[in-house]
Amino acid sequence: MTNIRLPKDSYLLENTIGYHFKNKRLLLEALTHKSCKKPYNNERLEFLGDAVLDLLVGEYLFKKLPRAREGELSKLRACIVNETGFMRLAKSINLGDFIYISQAEENNNGRERDSILSNAFEALMGAIYLESHLRYLSKIVYHLLESNYAKIDLPSLFTDYKTALQEITQALFHEVPTYTLIGQNGPDHRKVFEIALHIRGIEYAREIGHSKKEAQQKCAQIAYEKILQETHIKEPK
Repeated sequence: MTNIRLPKDSYLLENTIGYHFKNKRLLLEALTHKSCKKPYNNERLEFLGDAVLDLLVGEYLFKKLPRAREGELSKLRACIVNETGFMRLAKSINLGDFIYISQAEENNNGRERDSILSNAFEALMGAIYLESHLRYLSKIVYHLLESNYAKIDLPSLFTDYKTALQEITQALFHEVPTYTLIGQNGPDHRKVFEIALHIRGIEYAREIGHSKKEAQQKCAQIAYEKILQETHIKEPK
């Protein structure tokens, strides 16, 4: 990376997160998606950022909720440390405006794709950690969590759509949904699983996730909401 050509407004991103990189190569790498076919991309930084964010979100919850039990803390962390949670944080800093993606991804609205935004956010946090360790990164992550989650508790963050769907299909159809693994791909540390959900032999949803459980929950949410609409049942409070 002899020539560093960052997006011309990348300083706006640094202003937003409150951190200015000394090593601009790290920032460039964090913003570069693999679709660009460069000698570098953000996958390694993404791997590091994922681990660091897991730690920092856990620490944040531990301090914020002193009376919460281990099981509740684990569930809350799982609600934040995932593709949807990181996509939410990425959008809050307009990260999609600054990433490098291929023209093909650009044509497919890649700047709005959950997985690309989530991965870029992890990479950006990983890059900050490499340069400053936890000294600055913890402040940044804490601020983003405070800004994006007005209320952090299980009723606000956690909905077990698989359980909710099973209960409603048993009541209505006297059977439970079936989840079928369609395929999986990607490196071991970042596999992507595709799951299809069927009820009464009809496919209600097909989604991908970084774990089978995540993909199943996404499918269950879609199917659950479809059934509520089709049957005009009110969602329980």
